[in-house]
Amino acid sequence: MYNKRIVITGIGVVSSIGIGKDKFWENLIAGKSGVSKVSAFDTKDYPTHYGAEVKDFRPEKFLEKKQYEGMGRASQMGIAAASLAIEDAGLELQKIEGKDAGIIVGTTMGEIQNMEEMDDIIFKNGKDFVMPDMILQYPANNISCNIAAAFNLRADNLIIPCACAAGNYAIGYASDLIKIGRSKFMLAGGADPFSRIAFTGFNRLLSMAPEKCKPFDRNRQGIILGEGAGIVVLESMDSALKRGAKIYAEIAGYGMSCDAYHMTVPQFGGIASAIISALKNADIDSKDVDYINAHGTGTQANDRTECLALKKIFGDNLKKIPVSSIKSMIGHAMGAASIIEAIACAMSIVHNVIPPTISYETPDPDCDIDCVPNICRDHKVNVALNNGFAFGGNNACLVLKRC
Repeated sequence: MYNKRIVITGIGVVSSIGIGKDKFWENLIAGKSGVSKVSAFDTKDYPTHYGAEVKDFRPEKFLEKKQYEGMGRASQMGIAAASLAIEDAGLELQKIEGKDAGIIVGTTMGEIQNMEEMDDIIFKNGKDFVMPDMILQYPANNISCNIAAAFNLRADNLIIPCACAAGNYAIGYASDLIKIGRSKFMLAGGADPFSRIAFTGFNRLLSMAPEKCKPFDRNRQGIILGEGAGIVVLESMDSALKRGAKIYAEIAGYGMSCDAYHMTVPQFGGIASAIISALKNADIDSKDVDYINAHGTGTQANDRTECLALKKIFGDNLKKIPVSSIKSMIGHAMGAASIIEAIACAMSIVHNVIPPTISYETPDPDCDIDCVPNICRDHKVNVALNNGFAFGGNNACLVLKRC
């Protein structure tokens, strides 16, 4: 039972550079930026004004009006990504017993826009004008519950609030549930809306770039806040082969660690531990990794620490491994970040193309890696490593491989 091989058979993505895997991939390898001036709220009193919003998202394409009107944006995007993944996997959920399919979703802010809207109402009109249904939709578990209700998923249902690494956590946990026989199919991923609270917080931390996220560039100035959702369908290899499903990649293994060191400062040891654990769990030698999708936030400390860990683990072989950061294009999608990056890894395995790190101009001696600057690259990818490092030192790394 525990030797089951777990594979990705469906992909759904909602991002600032495209909705649906094909549009997302097309723009990703083209090096298209999803960054523009923030439209969700007025930024005139902030020092920065750019974000990576999903400006063409239309919930009515996936839900009836009576369903989405009282639903938070994270749930709306999560349902959209789940719908796309289920369709892509060729699943007819009405023919699957609800107890045979579940959902694990990672997030950072949950349905924070509901809280922000309630704050605005209280500030302008008083607490008596806040509708009860707004309060009920705020808790983060609504994201997984709303997705489950939309698709009759009655197996395990869980929110993993591990911030930027949450998508990798979700895939790892969902894979284990299939391996131990708790479920036949699992939807796993992450969702986060563009948040005024997060925008304010990162500006107060002086972690926001003025216009561009420039991972590994000597003159990088910080993150660009983003939003989005990503969901993948997971099932056993035997199940996928039996029903003739297309297979994107195998979940070879994952590794996790917690620095327990500092809320915002990354620690070399914790990052290295998660990467080493992932490779060991996948039974993959470091020399066999063909592509690394970096956490690559574009902050001075994070990029420097991640590169140090990679150099220590991969040694001279790192010079042969492309290491790119797609946050340069989609921004930092918070709880959706590592799942969208895992999707990019799976697509790289399918197409043998490495997405670029855009906006790269000036080499940094501390980040002397092959970051695939500005232009995508044809490259055979049999094994990909996806890094996710979150606040509080919650680290989760995922290894995907060609089947």
